[in-house]
Order: sequence, then C-alpha cells, then structure tokens
Amino acid sequence: MSATRYRRFLKLCEEWPRDETKKGRDLGTFLRQRVASGFREGENTQISDPEKCDQMYESLARINGNVYRQRFPRVRDTSFTGVAVDECRLLLSGSMQQMDEEKKSLWKTLMERFSSKSPEDVPEKAPEK
Repeated sequence: MSATRYRRFLKLCEEWPRDETKKGRDLGTFLRQRVASGFREGENTQISDPEKCDQMYESLARINGNVYRQRFPRVRDTSFTGVAVDECRLLLSGSMQQMDEEKKSLWKTLMERFSSKSPEDVPEKAPEK
C-alpha cells in the first residue's frame, strides 16, 4: 500500500510546476524535498500514519489541480494593493533584490571614489566613559 502512496506522490511532484525565478523559495522544490525525506526507502517505506499521508496528498492534489481557483473565481487578477499579477511576479522573483544589491555596490563605489578622506585617514572614535 505504501508503494501506491509513493507513486502517487511522485506523480504529483512531476506535475507540480517549478518556478526558476524563486531559487531556494519554490514550493515545488520544497515539495520534492519533503517527499524524498518522507519516503527515504522509496516504495518500501513504512508510513506511521497512512490517513494523514492520504489527507496531505489529497490536499496537495486539490491545490495543484486549481480546485479552489475554479470554485472561487476572482473578479480581477490583482491583489488588495491593486498591483497586477506580472508586477507581483517581478517583485517576488528576487531580481528586485539583486538590483538593490547592485545599486548599493554602485553607491559604495561612488562614495569611495568621491570621498575626500580615505577610510585609513578617518580617526577612530575614542570609547565614551
């Protein structure tokens, strides 16, 4: 019976999409890791709570099959802030964080270049008593 459960989870992992823009934060990747750790021995794994395992599978299958999206359709594809789906994806992708880091490094470079004193010339503060 655990072999059937294992095959069902493997099929779900194959169907679950991966979002390459969310490295280290992708739900599909996390799901694959959890299945690998939960079924360490593959089809021979003994499951301590088969009911809970079946319940988890059914819940994940409903999410993957967009059951709730079809049952509760949205009027518009925006959030409460009014930001569109594409803009949300851009913000969550991590590319914005990369751009911020690039800006910081550029800012530091400019500060170092145009600073009148080099870091070695600045005296250290004496400890306050």
